[in-house]
Amino acid sequence: MAHAPQIRIPATYMRGGTSKGVFFKLDDLPASARVPGPARDALLMRVIGSPDPYGKQIDGMGAATSSTSKTVILSKSSRPGHDVDYLFGQVAIDQPFVDWSGNCGNLSAAVGPFAITNGLVDADRVPANGIAVVRIWQANIGKTIVAHVPMTDGAVQETGDFELDGVTFPAAEIQLEFMNPAEEGDGGSMFPTGNVVDELDVPGVGRFKATMINSGIPTIFLDAEALGYKGTELQDDINGDPAALARFETIRAHGALRMGLIGKLEEAASRQHTPKVAFVAPPREYLASSGKRIAQSDVDVLVRALSMGKLHHAMMGTASVAIATAAAVPGTLVNLAAGGGQRDTVCFGHPSGTLRVGAKAELVDGEWTVTKAIMSRSARILMEGRVHLPRDGF
Repeated sequence: MAHAPQIRIPATYMRGGTSKGVFFKLDDLPASARVPGPARDALLMRVIGSPDPYGKQIDGMGAATSSTSKTVILSKSSRPGHDVDYLFGQVAIDQPFVDWSGNCGNLSAAVGPFAITNGLVDADRVPANGIAVVRIWQANIGKTIVAHVPMTDGAVQETGDFELDGVTFPAAEIQLEFMNPAEEGDGGSMFPTGNVVDELDVPGVGRFKATMINSGIPTIFLDAEALGYKGTELQDDINGDPAALARFETIRAHGALRMGLIGKLEEAASRQHTPKVAFVAPPREYLASSGKRIAQSDVDVLVRALSMGKLHHAMMGTASVAIATAAAVPGTLVNLAAGGGQRDTVCFGHPSGTLRVGAKAELVDGEWTVTKAIMSRSARILMEGRVHLPRDGF
């Protein structure tokens, strides 16, 4: 029996922040995958190696974690005031679906460098030396991100001395501005229930105080102590406990329903990327996953967050925006754990170390708003060339 050869598609494998993903130019994809639909999803799943019942993604580019099972599609933007359109796909590891419901804040750091290197930004907007300002349209959530990308001798500078906890080696710093991160479409609200703290009743699990916020990415913040945690937990403390993971997923599903993100609980299973669920605690000393000692005085608050059903090894970039925003609003669980009051910046402790983020929140006509959230990340190309995959339906 004759077998068709594999197809080859130009691609770049990049690290952005504490995540990795496969980046594509829209025009390089097969025609059927240049538009949303089953063909595109099938192609991206095959590239990453999903669905994999073994949970390893051995036959693909993924590395069997939520931080590495990611894809990005970029194209030159026709939208006024923007350089590039950025679409993010979170590929499930053991299930056959791609979640398009949110952004990846970490990989957002790699969008500007990729866009410049691949000619998606007009040459007259890119200095030979200095900082290139790349205006990104985040198509998943309809938001603007502004990336400040360092340039040296006409090329993106990737090496440097900026250190990011959760990433082993230093690199060049890329500052990201998430513009109007809390606007969630027509009639949307930063706090979808209208409250900075709610009582979330989860049948069979318990009743919890929760801050449910739409900023960066929809996130449900809980109090660590109410869950029986200290806020110093590392991945194995949570991910090795199936009962705990099931409890968090149940809480997440009920929170998604309360936030209006889903119409019925069953829909949460196919919307794993959003909302995120996290728990917070006041500062205390702990050992990060690298063995680095984090002193109580090093941080304002402790935060642990789950992504795609597992405790994240560091912190998702979009969840960092949610943390910055919630910390800036008096009375949220994040703000209270950080000591209360209004603040423009917060340094939080996560499993890999610490991160400082900033946001300015204002109360306007009875509604909390935030115009911009800022954080620094780094990015670099790991490999570029072509991915090979069987021609299966695309």
